[in-house]
Amino acid sequence: MPHHVEPRARRVKVLATLGPASSSEERIAALLAAGADAFRVNMSHGTQPEKAALIAAIRAVEKSAGRPLTILADLQGPKLRVGRFAGGSAELANGADFTLDRDTAPGDATRVCLPHKELFAALQPGARLLVDDGKLVLRVKAVSADTIACRIEVGGKISDNKGVNVPDVVVPLPALTAKDRSDLAFALDQGVDWVALSFVQRPEDVAEARALIGGQAALLAKIEKPAALERLAEILELADAVMVARGDLGVELPPQQVPPAQKRIVAMARAAGKPVVVATQMLESMILSPSPTRAEVSDVATAIYDGADAVMLSAESAAGKFPVEAVAMMDAIAREVEADPGYSARVHFTDTESSRTTASAMTAAAASISHIVSARAIVCFTISGSTAGRAARERAAVPVLCLTPRLATARRMGLVWGVHAVVTRDVAGFEEMVEKSKRMALRTKIAKGGDPLVLIAGVPFSTPGTTNVVHVVRLTGQELKGY
Repeated sequence: MPHHVEPRARRVKVLATLGPASSSEERIAALLAAGADAFRVNMSHGTQPEKAALIAAIRAVEKSAGRPLTILADLQGPKLRVGRFAGGSAELANGADFTLDRDTAPGDATRVCLPHKELFAALQPGARLLVDDGKLVLRVKAVSADTIACRIEVGGKISDNKGVNVPDVVVPLPALTAKDRSDLAFALDQGVDWVALSFVQRPEDVAEARALIGGQAALLAKIEKPAALERLAEILELADAVMVARGDLGVELPPQQVPPAQKRIVAMARAAGKPVVVATQMLESMILSPSPTRAEVSDVATAIYDGADAVMLSAESAAGKFPVEAVAMMDAIAREVEADPGYSARVHFTDTESSRTTASAMTAAAASISHIVSARAIVCFTISGSTAGRAARERAAVPVLCLTPRLATARRMGLVWGVHAVVTRDVAGFEEMVEKSKRMALRTKIAKGGDPLVLIAGVPFSTPGTTNVVHVVRLTGQELKGY
């Protein structure tokens, strides 16, 4: 990747979902120019050949832009859905009885098929079933092997294949359905950088996906079930990153419990040194309007003040009328927040306790030194990307320039706070790394003559996990001569 693109003028990353409104190379390039750092490919909609074309389009834009681009494939997960209705829908009356059964015949106002046998064993009387994002509420009265008898607490129109949430029980569903397994194999074959796992309930769900991925991509666990919140520490240990998936979380929890949950997930992820993405409805009104509500702007700003690694657009960029404007708005909010003199104090409100390793100590020292000597950047040479990840965890006041010989490592950095990744040839020794770091800092315009840089490295070279040197250099501005 020969171009040496300048870094963004912000640390937080923008993750944009692609869809019908944003599937052409031209549109993806426009989203990139507006500020997108990473692209989400939602496996819930469309066919695998369509996704292959989308991924090829992203890679074509990456090649012409000379900036590593991050692709996140988001698996659908075990989304529970009711069956079909005669005529496509039915009207459910408050207080009436309604039965969910295993009969595939079209439903009516008294019954419908629920094609998930696991639910029949898991549900107890008194449990709630929330249909269509909680618009309808059913309360379980009795359960047998083939029927779930309910009372309609909140009625209304119900239509074919609407989603069902069961907040009160852990459903013994595998985190990966047959469709997910097929989509996962496809995504890995296509060389995606991150895989998002939906409806995680237990750490075992993450472990199973991790084994299937086998290191071919990084794994992000979506936190959208109350059960996952209860076991967040264990899930964080196994995942490479987490997402605050506020859509389903806000159906399963009362809405007022979502903001504290979001703050807790962000703080725990940061303490664990794992990237955290805040997602769903961030600029929802921009699906139809060229400008967001003040509340939405405040919501995006809050996630950035809390130190989230990335903020995400869903339908705003995938299916809305103003996809490029939505990305540009997120970019503008991020720049404004990060320019706030109070931003640094707020973003360091979360105490990230370093693990007691030499690598962590070195990275914490590099962040501290960069502040004291007014360095322009922290530069690290990394093969796996773990050094850059540790540097990001410190939320230093300067960008992290990540130099790596591995394109896959550079691409994964698109969800990591403050990291600007450049693919470069491997280096043989310490002196060569110092010279290369200086040249790259000048080429990417991250620094200029007279500026100090803080370098983090591991000696001996090319041995992952040996970060043991912090080195301060000052640029002369002459480093590019002769190259």
